[in-house]
Amino acid sequence: MPPGPLTVWITRAEPGASATAERVAAMGHRPLVAPLLRIEPLAEAEIDLAGVAALAFTSANGVRAFAQLNPRRDIRVFSVGAGTTAAAKAAGFKAVLSAEGDVGALAGRIAARKAELRGAVLHAGAAEPAGDLVGALIAEGMTARGLALYDSVFEPPAPEVLGQLDGIDVVLLHSPKAAKALARVLRGKTMPGLRLLCLSPAVAKPVARTKVREVVRAPFPIEAALLNLIGRGGTSGTTPAAATRRLKS
Repeated sequence: MPPGPLTVWITRAEPGASATAERVAAMGHRPLVAPLLRIEPLAEAEIDLAGVAALAFTSANGVRAFAQLNPRRDIRVFSVGAGTTAAAKAAGFKAVLSAEGDVGALAGRIAARKAELRGAVLHAGAAEPAGDLVGALIAEGMTARGLALYDSVFEPPAPEVLGQLDGIDVVLLHSPKAAKALARVLRGKTMPGLRLLCLSPAVAKPVARTKVREVVRAPFPIEAALLNLIGRGGTSGTTPAAATRRLKS
């Protein structure tokens, strides 16, 4: 029998949290939107596109931050996945190539096109990027630089959220920073009924030692794969591709 409606805590920052909540609700589950991070634009950020042949985005937040500061939309864009690609197209960029993966996949996709790029690749994104895209591109013999446009800041959960932890079935984690924030919230707690679903191995790492029912990573670093794990609790619902660490009884 399919599982009944589950309570799913969405920890990612807005506006992504609300979009995820709509998808979770459409699946028949109960979304709890309580971001552990908030996005803060960096007031001192300045965009210099001299010598830039392409932009690289590893998050929709990076796209939105760039779009608010610069009107240029005629530059080629490389994006990490579907959500970032959608944000880039919504912002008005026309030439957008998606890696449909993680930072490593994005670096490979860009490197495969390096003969076409007459200039540098600008990675516009977070103050603390989840991966070293610039380093990976430089290792491929390319010119690349990073530009911090925003920061994600820890947002302590409200008392009412903490008060209903025992009633939450699933937590969705989209980034290593959100996972670190959750590990901070769960420190010293044992939650035998809680499942932590993580977008990638890098996201799962900060919560690896939390005392929960299980920590599962999506088989592919895209939100559709993450959401597909919601109703797959227990051994029978874990695919070989989704690495799992369970709380020992």
